[in-house]
Amino acid sequence: MADQSISIGEWTNQFSLPKLKKNCWESPRAPRKPIASAQPFHALPDDAELTRDWTMLPESTHAVVVGGGTMGADVAVVLARGGCRVTVVEPHADRHPALRRHVADELAAAGVAQPPVPLHCVARLDDAEWPAVGLVVECITERLADKQALFAQLSRLAPPQALLTSNSSGLPISQISAGLPGRARCYGLHFFMPAHLVPLVEVVLGEASDPAGARALHDFMRACGSVPVLVRKDLPGFLANRLQHALAREAFALIDQGVATAEDVDAAVRFGFGFRFLAAGPVLQRDHAGLDVHCAAAAAIYPSLCNSATPATVLQAHVAAGRLGMKSGAGFAEWPPAQKQVERARYAQLLRAGLDLLQSELPAPRSAADDNQKHEEST
Repeated sequence: MADQSISIGEWTNQFSLPKLKKNCWESPRAPRKPIASAQPFHALPDDAELTRDWTMLPESTHAVVVGGGTMGADVAVVLARGGCRVTVVEPHADRHPALRRHVADELAAAGVAQPPVPLHCVARLDDAEWPAVGLVVECITERLADKQALFAQLSRLAPPQALLTSNSSGLPISQISAGLPGRARCYGLHFFMPAHLVPLVEVVLGEASDPAGARALHDFMRACGSVPVLVRKDLPGFLANRLQHALAREAFALIDQGVATAEDVDAAVRFGFGFRFLAAGPVLQRDHAGLDVHCAAAAAIYPSLCNSATPATVLQAHVAAGRLGMKSGAGFAEWPPAQKQVERARYAQLLRAGLDLLQSELPAPRSAADDNQKHEEST
């Protein structure tokens, strides 16, 4: 399903929103933007005093996904897989049949029974059954003004017990929810493409977020079969994207400097240290290898790592030339339609194989666990 960006004009027309005011290697001593000014750490002890009970169970939750592009469609799969009743708000009604097919097909591929209440698609926010909603996941275009306008509308429509979340990949929820009443129920809920195959989801606390709600959202996503992590400071990029971009900055810098080709950079990650990440993250892997070895290597390597505050020359050049990747037909490689289809199939197949390898370490969706238990009891 192609990802379709929706302009602020389309969102305001459909939802009656209020009008809006309109070189890579540097010295190792190059100034870094400090993160000490970020939002304070949110301690989340198990015995934390609950300001209110945010507990949710997927099978009794009506979830609304706003935006039916690639990410929104896959988030709908995740929520339906957990047993939620799901409504997708997608302004373009002609996309609704494809959305329904996508969710049904992906649930079938995962071996999950179709939900008792089929996916519901509506074109307008006002058409959702708001009194019963317990969770909203915003999946619209990655522009702050658009998200702020939408959240202003959501804060009026959603009942007080509903959690309002944004799937933004980099915009802090503190900015998205700035100035809204009831900001305590606003969180980042960041999935990774393709959301129904990549297990991780980040639960991000903003400056006003209720920590108890974050814990409830964490448990809720685990019951949907995801692997949630709590991000206790509302930093740009959160947790995983900060790690991912640290690697990408060095990768593109190495290409800029002629140290390696794009193909060799990819091979070094996939078949070298990246291969080990299936079994252990960077911290656990260092325990395997020895912290003294890592510390010594870090002391030698860190001073020469790229510390640029701007994207690599090669990356900017590709973007300026319109070589945006598969969606434009060319990026670092050429992507004619047939080759793109083959590559996407290969990519999805390997991700599914990775899920199979990790199956024993992944939480089972609550609905699947319940189905298995009922099956065992009946045999």
